[in-house]
Amino acid sequence: MEKRKLGFDGPNVSAISLGCMSFAGNYGNALKSECFQCLDMANDLGITFLDTAELYGKGYSEELIGEYQFSRKKKFHIATKGGIIVGGKRGENDNSEKALRRSLEGSLRRLRVEYVELYYIHRRDLSIEIEEVVHTLTKFKSEGKIGGFGFSEISPSSLRRAHAVSPISAVQNEYSLWTRYPDLGMIQTCLELGVCFVPFAPLGRGMLTDTFPNPSNFLGTDTRKSNPRFLEPNFSPNCKHISTFRKFAHSRGWKTSATALAWILDQEKHIVPIPGTKNTLHMKEWFESTKIVFSEDDREEIKRILPVGFAHGDRYSDEQIIGIERYC
Repeated sequence: MEKRKLGFDGPNVSAISLGCMSFAGNYGNALKSECFQCLDMANDLGITFLDTAELYGKGYSEELIGEYQFSRKKKFHIATKGGIIVGGKRGENDNSEKALRRSLEGSLRRLRVEYVELYYIHRRDLSIEIEEVVHTLTKFKSEGKIGGFGFSEISPSSLRRAHAVSPISAVQNEYSLWTRYPDLGMIQTCLELGVCFVPFAPLGRGMLTDTFPNPSNFLGTDTRKSNPRFLEPNFSPNCKHISTFRKFAHSRGWKTSATALAWILDQEKHIVPIPGTKNTLHMKEWFESTKIVFSEDDREEIKRILPVGFAHGDRYSDEQIIGIERYC
């Protein structure tokens, strides 16, 4: 698989990497055997980079990855995250050095490693200036605990402030054909500064696939259950728009998910999407995206079918968006 640089001094990682939030059961029960099969498939497909967080299952996703690497004698590049108070209310974040050190050391213990390639601030604690947080992260790097550091769901202006203190390796924000907010400055700022942009939910939380999710089947842990785009009157028109995109992909002999990922890879070379799943068949579909080459006509047709702003409903509810930096 094609490799892309993880920031200015990070390793080269697979252009498509694996998000491991679903290992924690956020989208339904996750069996250890299923998760291990996905990690086996990642190895087979040449996926070299995993994304997890202390928050995912209160560390369970990290524990699974650590157990897998130990038992299989396999080694991935790993990114994990801290800064959210696990078990706290939404928006309760702590970016103090004491809290971040405790979180990072817990993550390393669960992952059974002494070092991770990338450590993100999962959400900013606005009571602490971002420059101070960067100083804390540079300490962790000098101590050999992390290779690089970044932030999730921040604004371009915050990225510039942080980068002025010490080079930032990566920013992780939501980005897909139905969530284009980063096009309003974040992707451009990352490219300018040499920062890797890592889109989460690159398949629109399961919408940009060959089978639409059924909201009536969402479990209580599924964040889509209260997401405006999955509620009526928004869900039906969203399905209608994406059905047209699906027909386009099939007319070209491509899977919908592969086409959606190929579109992201086609934007810029500093972008590394991290789709997530518990299904190895989905992963095989993703791999096909690396073989898709768009013509100019393809690009124009995708733009016509799914124009910027086509999605009905906000990407988060008012409660879900707490702690996320907005801009523009």
